[in-house]
Amino acid sequence: MTLPHLRPRLRAAMYLVAVTAAGAALAQPAREYEPQVGQAGKDVVWVPTAQTLVDKMLDMAKAGPGDYVIDLGSGDGRTVITAARRGIKAHGIEYNPEMVVLSKRNAEAAGVADKATFANADIFESDFSQATVLTLFLLTDLNLRLRPTILKMKPGTRVVSNTFNMGDWEPDQTVQAPEGCTSFCRAYLWIVPAQVAGTWQLADGELTLAQGYQIFTGKLVTGNVIAPIAKGRLDGDRIVFTAAGTEYTGRVSGDAMEGTAKAGSAESPWRATRK
Repeated sequence: MTLPHLRPRLRAAMYLVAVTAAGAALAQPAREYEPQVGQAGKDVVWVPTAQTLVDKMLDMAKAGPGDYVIDLGSGDGRTVITAARRGIKAHGIEYNPEMVVLSKRNAEAAGVADKATFANADIFESDFSQATVLTLFLLTDLNLRLRPTILKMKPGTRVVSNTFNMGDWEPDQTVQAPEGCTSFCRAYLWIVPAQVAGTWQLADGELTLAQGYQIFTGKLVTGNVIAPIAKGRLDGDRIVFTAAGTEYTGRVSGDAMEGTAKAGSAESPWRATRK
């Protein structure tokens, strides 16, 4: 057989080989996304939080089924999924869309997709004001950018950060992770305080307060008596301070606060409204 007669058969055979190879490639399952520790993100590189620290952070926040946990920069979804396994509604905000797909797949595998949700979004353009517990693993400068927004959240909101702090906003609690964590093993807790700076009117005097996060100072003026405020502290909406030998405890609700004043063994109610 001459060469010209062989060429059409050779072309046909090569075509069949190519089609078979393409079909085999299409039959192969797509490789699932696997994040790499240290991979670049929008503002930070990705490093997963050790599971023991995830557990500790949720414990510090006393997160329970009545809470709504939002994790900013939720990565592979482990904090959100851990919260959901505790029966808590939880939501993750993550900039990397592949991480979001991975998180949803992990939530499905864990059987908590009904409680664990994820959004592909920028944390600085997202509304997380409904959270009762906010979890973070961001750099300090990012925490500081978020701080003004966090301080406007509902008093009593618990904020827990892995490793990185909030600048001069001192944490209410600091905890080191138990065994099982080898790096980035410290967690900080802050409780968003009520805003009390300013002047308040009492039935028999005037209260002027200067606030530094959960600590405040000031004075109580009653008639001609000016008493400095001592031991002023806020725990969410709970307030306590001492003035002129009287301990005041109570709760803040917007532009009003009220509670009990105790001097020795005598107790009486008190109420103040913002001027």
